[in-house]
Parts: sequence; C-alpha cells; structure tokens
Amino acid sequence: MEEKKTSIYENGLVWFGAGVSIAEILTGMALAPLGMKKGILAILLGHVIGCVLLFLAGVIGGRTGRSSMETVKLSFGKWGSVFFAILNVLQLVGWTGIMIYDGAISANGIKDVGVWIWCLVIGGLILIWILIGLTKLGIVNTIAMISLFILTIILSVIIFGDNEGSGLDESALSFGAAVELSVAMPLSWLPLISDYTRSAEKPVKASAVSALVYGLVSCWMYIIGMGASLFTAESDIAAVMVKAGLGIVGLLIIVFSTVTTTFLDAYSGGVSTKTIWGRISEKWAAVAVCVIGTVGAIVYPMDDITDFLYLIGSVFAPMIAVQIADFFVMKKDSTVKKVDILSMIVWLIGFIIYRLFMKIDTPVGSTIPCMFITAILELAAVKLLVRKTN
Repeated sequence: MEEKKTSIYENGLVWFGAGVSIAEILTGMALAPLGMKKGILAILLGHVIGCVLLFLAGVIGGRTGRSSMETVKLSFGKWGSVFFAILNVLQLVGWTGIMIYDGAISANGIKDVGVWIWCLVIGGLILIWILIGLTKLGIVNTIAMISLFILTIILSVIIFGDNEGSGLDESALSFGAAVELSVAMPLSWLPLISDYTRSAEKPVKASAVSALVYGLVSCWMYIIGMGASLFTAESDIAAVMVKAGLGIVGLLIIVFSTVTTTFLDAYSGGVSTKTIWGRISEKWAAVAVCVIGTVGAIVYPMDDITDFLYLIGSVFAPMIAVQIADFFVMKKDSTVKKVDILSMIVWLIGFIIYRLFMKIDTPVGSTIPCMFITAILELAAVKLLVRKTN
C-alpha cells in the first residue's frame, strides 16, 4: 500500500511542534551569561548554520523517498547504515527520556503530584500521538499547535513585558560555545528529518518550510529561555511560570510542548529500528521507544544534557557532511555495498576532528569547521578512488 503524501502545511506543523520545547527553553537559559544582544546573535548564527544543514538533509530524504537511516546507505552501505541506525535509536531513546524527564520536572514545579506521575502522563499522551499516526494527526496537531502558539505568546509577554535585564558574568560562556549550543538543537534533528520529508508531496519546498519553521520557533524558544534567566533571575522555567501566575496555562505549555516534540523522537526511533530489523512495525517500535524512554525518565536523573548534545554533534555532524558531499556533489550510491570502508574512515576522522575542535574556542563553534573538513576529505577520497579504478 502506497504511503500517503504529506502537504507542506503538515510538514510545517510537525516542525512547529518540534521547535516548541522545554529542552530548547532550558538550553536558551544557558546562553544568558552573554547578555541579550550577544545571546541573540549567537542564537541566530547557530540556527542559520543548523537549519541550512537540516534543509539539505531533508532534501536528500525527500528526493530519494528514503527514511533518514535509509539515506545513510547511499554513502556508507548497508551495514554502515545499520551502524548509524543503532546509534540513532540509542540517541532517540535518550532524547525521549530526557524530554519526558524535563517536562515532568517542570510540570511538577507547577503542580506537585510527583515527578513519576507526570512522566506517566506525558508518556501516555505521546503513546496516543504515536497510535493516531503521523498522517492522521491533522486536526489534533492543528489544535495543539494553535494552542501552543497562543500560550507561548502569553509566556513571552509576561517574561519580556515589564522586566529589566540583570547583569551577568559574560566570561562564564564564550561566544563560540554559545553558537555551538545553538547549532546543537537543529543538529540533533539531522538524523530524523528525512523520516518526514520522504513522504512529502513537494520534497524541496517541504524541506525548506520544515527548516524555516523549526528555525524560527526554536530561536523563539531559546530567546524565551534566555529572557527568563536575564529578566526574572530564575533558572527554572516552572518557577518563572509560577511567579508570573500562569498556573494551568503554564502547565499546558509544558505538557503539550513536551508531547509534540518527543513524539517525533519516538516515531523516528521506530523508523530507524525498522532499518536495523526490517520485519518490525515502525509504529510498535516507536511505542517501545516511548515506553523505554518513560521508564528511563522515572528511574534516572537527566538534569545536564550538554555533554549529550555534544556527543550527538560529534557523531552525526561528520555523518551528514559525508552524505551532503556524496549526494549533492559526487552523486555517489553505495547501497549495493555491505559497507563503504572509505566513507566510514572519513567519518571516523570527522568524529575525532569534532572532539578536537571542542577544545578550541572558535567564533562559529565546532560543527562548521568539522563538517567543512570532513566534506573536503570525502570529496578528495572519492575522487582519488575514481581515478584509481579508472
């Protein structure tokens, strides 16, 4: 049975939901030491970099009709794709747990009934989203997004309305580190976007709208988080909402923003699992990812995700750099190979380069120099191989 095509509007809704996220607000809070002007500049620069890459990754999936991990076969071969799919499932289970944990902690800060209860509530709502299915969410997603749009405007007005910024120690965070934290969130979606653009009616336009909508909304969330730290002197978004008297409104923002974002992680976890084990149902694999993530959120503390974000960047930034070089420049197709050893070696070098650049304070962070060098290495390696075979 042919998969139902999704419209540009539907793709935009999905990525609006991805952008409205407590995790993005919390990451934005970490940028507060830069101050408002430098902080906004770092947010914008990081998101331009990240969303251009997000667009390119979406186009690869949209034009080929392949899921994110299926597109990896084009550069790395069958077993190379399985390798990255396993890493992707692990990071998506991790993301699912982190998002549910963050949402539960914040919700419990407004209505104290127990973090584990909020984990079950949020996890249960995500399960409902999964069981409804991506192509049938239509009216549900529209209502949820309109509601979140209104609620986040209210939150923005309260945070920025009558408050004056507080002075913070700018030396606590460098501009390059702030850019990297801003790149990190869109970068975390690179191994997922093709799961949604693969079924788009107009792949390139859908990829552009997805990246643009996500970028704008994500910037908004970062600025809300940064503003909350600067203008309310709070590091807890729940405390900001309680202080502002939002009550039930704040609770709705927290719960439904967590659901609409984490649904994508769980759903893509199911899609990537199918790349590893073709017989499994994407939907039921997504259910398993959600259940494991919910249990993880209840059992393990997940307060600091900075190292997790950097780990994702070091794995998937060089991976997508290789894919971009192969797809858009070399037109390479390694799907018939078990594993493309050359590309795997280039990826490993890229991984090491990223980790090395983390120790160097550049104005544009680690991602751009790592991806540029990795892409150049891949182009050179493929050209050299072509010459030898000829």
